[in-house]
Amino acid sequence: MIQRICRYLTVSLCLAALTAGCAKKDLVKQETPIPATTAPQAAPAPAPQKSEVPSAQPVKEEAVKAAPATPPATVADLKESLETIYFAFDSSLLSDQARNTLVKNVDYLKANPMAKIQIAGNCDERGSDEYNLALGERRAQSAKKYLETMGITGDRLSTISYGKEKPVDPGHDEAAWAKNRRDDFVVIK
Repeated sequence: MIQRICRYLTVSLCLAALTAGCAKKDLVKQETPIPATTAPQAAPAPAPQKSEVPSAQPVKEEAVKAAPATPPATVADLKESLETIYFAFDSSLLSDQARNTLVKNVDYLKANPMAKIQIAGNCDERGSDEYNLALGERRAQSAKKYLETMGITGDRLSTISYGKEKPVDPGHDEAAWAKNRRDDFVVIK
């Protein structure tokens, strides 16, 4: 009887170890190539000005309503129209300014219902590779969830984290770090 229990425990432990070993998840997603568009170009709509450095002051909701976004005419114009959002240090929470920017992006996406986008989460250079990959993924997921609540279907959105691998400013000060804590929006289809 004791021998039978020992065999059962041994087999159970082996199965548990094998199962736990198979549950690993890759932290880095493979980059999806962006196909070239062959759609005829219409007159480009004026793209909103993108700020090099994120403003520390939140944008008032009235300001967003006062300047409605002009929907781009083609997917090529959409690539130029989607704006980057920025995050605070060590955070994936959307600021008021980031939410207002996402509202503008939603207008562009609703005007182009066939377009699919990839949300790329990025971090500054501080922190380990693993930590920044996880933080970049949380940032991208945060933007994706907000876009879904605004009516953009999840099948049009994908996320990827680059961590600290794709800085827009290679500097080593707060101004550079603020530019690198961001989500980029890339049209993939």
